Amino acid sequence: MVRKWLGHDHIPQRFAAQVNAFTQEVLTPYLNFHRPCLFASGQRDAKGKVRCYYRRQDLLTPYEKLTSLPCAEQYLRPGLTFTTLDKLAHATTDLEANLQANRARDTLVRVIGQATPVAA
Repeated sequence: MVRKWLGHDHIPQRFAAQVNAFTQEVLTPYLNFHRPCLFASGQRDAKGKVRCYYRRQDLLTPYEKLTSLPCAEQYLRPGLTFTTLDKLAHATTDLEANLQANRARDTLVRVIGQATPVAA
């Protein structure tokens, strides 16, 4: 996902801390709380083979999928609650989170691009 967002160009080592901060503080929360994913539903056919179907009702964010699991609290780190995560998830709308992530990415790519010489 990082390469999809930042491209496949070389990222100089001196920008590793900035790229790390971007992925931890901006990209990961956006992907977990705001970007929807399709989750497969499996059904057995007449021959016993499991067929995967992607239905509209299976379109959830990873956080929504986590909260939909039975006994989901067992998968959280000690001291972390769904109340805390709900505050993070509802702090911004999906559109605002996307715009913030795009702006942060554009700023990061601009900084890396200005400092990196273009090979001829």
